[in-house]
Amino acid sequence: MARFRRKSCITLIALVLLVLVVTVVLKALSPEDSPFVSPGGVELFADRKNDPESHKGNNNNNKPDKTKMNDSAQPDKDAELAATLRKFPPPNYYLHAFYYTWFGNPKLDGKYVHWDHPQMPHWDFKVAQGYPQGRHSPPDDIGSNFYPSLGAYSSRDPSIIEAHMQQLRTAAIGVAAVSWYPPDSKDDNGEPTDDIVPLLLEVAHKYHIKVCMKTAAAFVARLVSKGSILYLQVAFHIEPYQGRDEVNMFTNVKYIIEKYGKHPAFFKYQTNTGKLLPLFYVYDSYLMNSEQWSKLLKHTESKSIRDTPYDAIFLALLVDEKHKRDILTAGFDGVYTYFATNGFSYGSTQRNWASIKAFCEDNNLLFVPSVGPGYIDTSIRPWNFQNTRNRINGKYYETSLSAALEARPDFISITSFNEWHEGTQIEMAIPKTSQTVYLDYLPNKPTIYLEITRKWAAIFGGERRRWQE
Repeated sequence: MARFRRKSCITLIALVLLVLVVTVVLKALSPEDSPFVSPGGVELFADRKNDPESHKGNNNNNKPDKTKMNDSAQPDKDAELAATLRKFPPPNYYLHAFYYTWFGNPKLDGKYVHWDHPQMPHWDFKVAQGYPQGRHSPPDDIGSNFYPSLGAYSSRDPSIIEAHMQQLRTAAIGVAAVSWYPPDSKDDNGEPTDDIVPLLLEVAHKYHIKVCMKTAAAFVARLVSKGSILYLQVAFHIEPYQGRDEVNMFTNVKYIIEKYGKHPAFFKYQTNTGKLLPLFYVYDSYLMNSEQWSKLLKHTESKSIRDTPYDAIFLALLVDEKHKRDILTAGFDGVYTYFATNGFSYGSTQRNWASIKAFCEDNNLLFVPSVGPGYIDTSIRPWNFQNTRNRINGKYYETSLSAALEARPDFISITSFNEWHEGTQIEMAIPKTSQTVYLDYLPNKPTIYLEITRKWAAIFGGERRRWQE
C-alpha cells in the first residue's frame, strides 16, 4: 500500500510539472506561432499602433477603457470579414492566375501608366505605314480592346487590390502569380513595381492559409466542413528584366525569399521529397541558354542555388518543341505555356499538351498548361489580327480548360487575371461608350469569366481527387 501511495504521488507530481511546462510554452508562443490566429490579428495590431490615443502619456487609468473600446470593435470587424469570406468558394491552390501590377493613374501615380500604352509599329516599315501609331489617351481611350469595370485604375490603390482579391476569390483561384521585376528595373512602358508587393501580400492574406500543396484537397475539405476560411497566396512571375543572367537571378531569388518568403501569403509547394519550396514562373526563359541556367539550377554546379536556403521550384516557358530538351538540360523543375492563343506556339497549341505531359512525366517535370478566355491585342498591335481568338461568349475559355484537364496537369495557370493590353483578362469588364470602340462581355454579366473559372476550379478539384485514387 505504501508503494502504491509513492507511485501515486510521483504520478501526480509528474502531471503537475507537465501542466506547468505546457502553460509556460503556450504563454511564450507569439501570435505568428499559433495555428489558430484570426485573420484580423494583423489589422488589430495595426489599429492600436496607429491610434493617436495610444501615444498620450502613460496614464494607466486610461488603459482599461481604451482596451475595452478596441476589443469590442474588433470582434465586429472580424465577424464581418469572416461572414464575407464564407460567401466565397474554397480556393483551388492548383489554379494560378497571372496578375499584373503595372497600371497607374494621376491620382496615385502622378500620371497614367500602361493605360496610355503606345501603338507598336509592325517590324516591316511598309506594313507599319498602313496602321495608326501613337499613344492612347486615358481615361476614355486606353490601351485595351475591353474596358475594366474599375476604370483606368492604379495597381497601388489598396481599394483596387481589395477588389481584385475579392474577384479572385469569387473565381476560386488560389494563387496570384504576380509579374515581377527587380526593384531597380521596369518594363519598357511602365515604372518599378516591387514596392507594390508588400501591400499585395497583406491584402491577399486577408482573403491565405498555410497549406502543403500535396495535401491541399483533403485539408481544404476538412476546413470547409468546419466552416473555416481559406485565403489567397502569391507566387512570382519573373519577367525578362534587362541583363538577366544566372548570377543576378540567384541574387534576385535570394532577395524575394529574404524579403517576402516568411509572409503567410507567400506561396510554397511541397515536393515529392518533402521539401516546402517557393515556386517561380520564369517568363521568356529561353533568352538564356541552357548552359547558363544549369549553373544556377543543377545540383552538380558549384554556384548552384540548389540545396541552399534559396532553392525553389522553377518553371520554364515552353515555346518551341526544341525547348523541351533545353529545359531538361538546364535543370528546370517544370514547364508552363503562358500564351492564350491556341496555335500561336508549340507550347500553347492544345493538341500538343498530351505529348508535353508525357515528356514531363518521363523526366520528372511539372506540367502547367496555360488557358485563357480569348486573345486580342489590336489596341496596342493594330496589325496583329492573325492571333486574335474570339471569346465566343465563354466557349473558347471552357474549351481551353477542358483541354488542360484532359492532359492531367500538375497545376493550371490562367492567362490572365488582368493583362488588358492583350485582351486575356478575366477581370470584370463593362460596356463603354466613347470615341474609342470597346468590346464587352454582353450578353453575359461582367462576372461571366469569374463564374466560368469558379465552375472549372471545382471540376479540376474533383478530377485531381479521382486521379489520386
